[in-house]
Amino acid sequence: MEPEPRIRVLIVDDHEVVRRGLLAFLGSEPDLELVGDVEGGAQALEALERLDAEGRRPHVVLMDLKMEPLDGVETTRRILAGHDDVAVVALTSFGDEQRVRAALDAGASGYLLKDADADEVAASIRAAHRGELQLDPAITRSLISRPAPSAPDQIGQLTSRELDVLRLVAAGKANKTIAAELSISQRIAGTHVSSILSKLGLSSRTQLALWAVRNGLVGDGDAAEDSRATTG
Repeated sequence: MEPEPRIRVLIVDDHEVVRRGLLAFLGSEPDLELVGDVEGGAQALEALERLDAEGRRPHVVLMDLKMEPLDGVETTRRILAGHDDVAVVALTSFGDEQRVRAALDAGASGYLLKDADADEVAASIRAAHRGELQLDPAITRSLISRPAPSAPDQIGQLTSRELDVLRLVAAGKANKTIAAELSISQRIAGTHVSSILSKLGLSSRTQLALWAVRNGLVGDGDAAEDSRATTG
């Protein structure tokens, strides 16, 4: 049996010491392949095009949000506009709620605090590659603290099956796992997720998870099952 292909990772951060640290501890993980590290958004876009041409397009990008002149939010938006199969995990400092919200709106798969330990970062990369959410609980509590929008009308638009799917998405489950738990096909699971996003006017699974918590469909401790544990 051939080994599973390694997960290709690109690191984007304007602090060399951060990049060196990430390279050091992620480089020892046998299932991860570090295909590059760059210091800014423009360099990230250039690296992505080069790696794509070489047949080594990254599966996951670890993206610092606070960079100049092209910040991590806009870089994320541009990456996903051209490569919707790439997952972006935002790296941020505690309290940078505005940038986190913007990154989620841009399509980031999740976010981690920069002081996360090596195991957390590696687990986040693997989960993002599986299509699962990564919501750091410390930031999630801040993100969900604002009042919920007009939820009753929106919830009423969802079928009972869509509510079941929404709760599983909020728990960080990928479509394959949702399909298995609900005894439906993976295609149908994906169709339900797309329908929910459309009805709620949202654009990402991460936004769905936060919406579900803010509107009481799951507890904040259940959202993405706490990013410090892997979901499966």
